[in-house]
Amino acid sequence: MSDVAATLDEAPLSRFHTRSILTAGMGFFTDAYDLFIIGTATTLIAKQWHLTSAQTGLVNSITLISAFVGAFFFGRIADLLGRKKVYGLEAALMVGGALASAFAPGLLWLLVFRFVLGIGVGGDYPMSAVLMSEFSNRRNRGKLVGLVFSMQALGTVTGYIAGLALLGAGVNGDITWRILLGLGAVPAAAVIYLRRKMPESPRYLAQVAGRGAEAAKAVHAYSDGALSTEAAPTGAGRRLSLWGFLSNRRHLTVLLGTAGSWFLFDYAYYGNSVSAPLIVSSVLGHQAAHDLVHVLALQLIVFSVAAVPGYFLAAYTMDRIGHRRLQLIGFPLMGLAFLLIGVIPGITAAIVPFLILFGMSYFFAEFGPNTTTFVLPGEVFPTSARSTAHGISAGVAKLGAFIGVYVFPIIKDHFGVSGALRLSALFALIGTLLTLLIPEPAQRSLDELSPDDVVASAEQVVEAARIAPVPETSNGPAHSA
Repeated sequence: MSDVAATLDEAPLSRFHTRSILTAGMGFFTDAYDLFIIGTATTLIAKQWHLTSAQTGLVNSITLISAFVGAFFFGRIADLLGRKKVYGLEAALMVGGALASAFAPGLLWLLVFRFVLGIGVGGDYPMSAVLMSEFSNRRNRGKLVGLVFSMQALGTVTGYIAGLALLGAGVNGDITWRILLGLGAVPAAAVIYLRRKMPESPRYLAQVAGRGAEAAKAVHAYSDGALSTEAAPTGAGRRLSLWGFLSNRRHLTVLLGTAGSWFLFDYAYYGNSVSAPLIVSSVLGHQAAHDLVHVLALQLIVFSVAAVPGYFLAAYTMDRIGHRRLQLIGFPLMGLAFLLIGVIPGITAAIVPFLILFGMSYFFAEFGPNTTTFVLPGEVFPTSARSTAHGISAGVAKLGAFIGVYVFPIIKDHFGVSGALRLSALFALIGTLLTLLIPEPAQRSLDELSPDDVVASAEQVVEAARIAPVPETSNGPAHSA
């Protein structure tokens, strides 16, 4: 393990960690707001523009398919050029996409602008997760990265409150949806400057770029001068090519676990969450289904009571429970809630029992795979491919989310809410099995989890010895015996 990595692994929590959580977390506040508010917005847009079910589904899901592109692109670029060089650019795309969506003159332009927004959203996943992981210490890494992701809860709640406030105040629906979409630009704009000022990851500088002196300075700067370390040798970084990463059986197996489990989770989670107005409306009945205020209020209550505690409880306990172990707990219990809704006769006609089970599914989604699928890919891969691997995992997940959002209404129309949730239960079971392919990273150093990083550190020492000048004695160059 390099001195830089060892120092970061054992560093105490500091003000820098708090600033980093807020800087990275506001991106996820925006992500959640933008991704989940669209379900409310399209309910209003469909009435104004007379959209078909297929067109409504496309508006709901277009951001997710472009997030697939953004996660791949930004994830790879961050491994090639460095985290700092591109951090903040994805937030700028979110600002532009949100503002432009608010002024979209028609369906085609709205789809284009939401696509741009999605590229930024997708890019935010690997950038924020990996930077926070690489700045975290060994003991609190799950909590720190989990707290970044927990900002998603606040973004979702804010979306519900904004919709309720505008509709409750009697604002015209044609204006309400534009305000709702435009508000997504505010939190992202607030952190662009802070993101551009974030220091480069010392782990990346030392182990990938081979810039040991800069890595030591970055450690000193990030800790406000409280920590120092010896500079790693310069010029001996180790870069893993994309083909080298994807052709490595160990990395590919772990990637199947991170990307596959995240894909299955996002299918179920986004399909249910973005389509929540449809689910809740079908339970409330035909008359209440037309009262969007009541639907939003009920969603807000369920999410605030069941989901929000799950996010923060996961962040504060996963380092003790285990990151993979928490995913193995949350997946089956979330799936059980889906299954009970799907098999208990008449459950969707009984509002209170339905909401209890629906709330249970929300809680164990957050206290489980929704948080851990974000945390795990930023820990279990080597530094030179960590952002790439997280980008692939997040991108594949957003493909699952796209499919879930687009097909959930279709499945619901043919098989009812019960049938749609039975399929989600099956996916939760498969996700549980794929989680077994991922090593347990809790309380372990990133170097320990990534043998390639240990090799890189060893190569730095060898390279430093090779290029070091031969010491001289008073009689000339020293010779071995």
